[in-house]
Amino acid sequence: MAKIVPFKAVRPTRDKVCLVTCRSYEEYVNAELAAQLDFNPLSFLHILKPAYTNQETVSFEKRYRQVHQKYEDFKNEIILVKDKKPAIYIHKIVTKTQSFTGIIAGTSVADYCNNIIKKHEDIIAFRVRLLKDYMKYSEFNTEPVLMTYPDNKTIENWIFNCTQKLADFEFSTTKKEIHYLWKIEDTLEIDWLQNIFEKTDSLYIADGHHRTEALKLLSEENDDSENTAKNHILSYLISENNVKIYEFNRLVKDLNGFTKEDFLKELEKNFIVTNKFQQPFQPSKKHEFGMYLNNAFYSLILRKESAVFDTVLECLDTQILYKKVLLPILAIEDLRNDERIEYLSGKQSLLEVKNKIDQGEFEIGFILFPSNIGEIKALADANLIMPPKSTYIEPKFRSGLVVYEL
Repeated sequence: MAKIVPFKAVRPTRDKVCLVTCRSYEEYVNAELAAQLDFNPLSFLHILKPAYTNQETVSFEKRYRQVHQKYEDFKNEIILVKDKKPAIYIHKIVTKTQSFTGIIAGTSVADYCNNIIKKHEDIIAFRVRLLKDYMKYSEFNTEPVLMTYPDNKTIENWIFNCTQKLADFEFSTTKKEIHYLWKIEDTLEIDWLQNIFEKTDSLYIADGHHRTEALKLLSEENDDSENTAKNHILSYLISENNVKIYEFNRLVKDLNGFTKEDFLKELEKNFIVTNKFQQPFQPSKKHEFGMYLNNAFYSLILRKESAVFDTVLECLDTQILYKKVLLPILAIEDLRNDERIEYLSGKQSLLEVKNKIDQGEFEIGFILFPSNIGEIKALADANLIMPPKSTYIEPKFRSGLVVYEL
């Protein structure tokens, strides 16, 4: 039931690919960004830059059109070149700890509207409109939506055979990642793969909910019946056993007027609280939480009598922490906008939680056990939404490696 389509990607030339591709613009600190823009004239950041500068003096439309113009400049200078035949691409990312291999193709906006492509995160309407306008005026997309499909031995074997051949691209990054890209343009092979995916009941968005919704709006605005590009979503399709899911830990600036002793008494109503003193504590299973408060780590284990759930959402650790601690005790109602709470990806060291509290930025930190793909699928199947900042999912894609023109 899931539809995938090939497309004519715009890609860097082989000799320039390692200089062109870049991480997402927001991932760069100012000094690193300035260095890239000053010393690497081929970086895709030069294309993205107008979207993030002069924000108070230049309209969104004008900035986004400048992005498009810079993109056209890169094509005119033969830095970026469009493939002659529609293709599907296999992309492999090897990090210091693991590797990810997936398929880059177009997926169907109609499948998203019909809930064949399923979501598990809420969206911010303003951000969706900005992304829609960005893609409308820049006329391209270079950040695929990360989607998972059920483990499939047939697809796995096909990918393995394809990746034994010489890659079209092979390059390393300053983050010590190795990237490979294979182009699959044989019509019979593409037809075969499309038939395989047509037997797949559902695809699940792992990362890229705002981009997907923005492309839906763009498709609805499309008044050109011949422009089918706007009916598809640039996607990176990966087996569900090949994604890496990290938690987001919570940092809170105060105890909402409670003393440490009274706060611990409130926690004991729903949790078995154990003082671990200076021994860093990382949860090892669901319904177990770490906490750092007043120079000491604690373990919080949900009491059996408190572990009564009616829905898939209620048994999520992020929802348990919200319902049992953040909302009733710390009075944090809006997880997205309350200035008293911030989030730290589980990719960062546990000691980073400790350091931020010891330095006085926050008073308390909560360490969570990461969600799994089964929980994400169960929520999506039930049309439920995860609490904000529940998951940080890899792999992350590099801008400028594959460009989908709209």
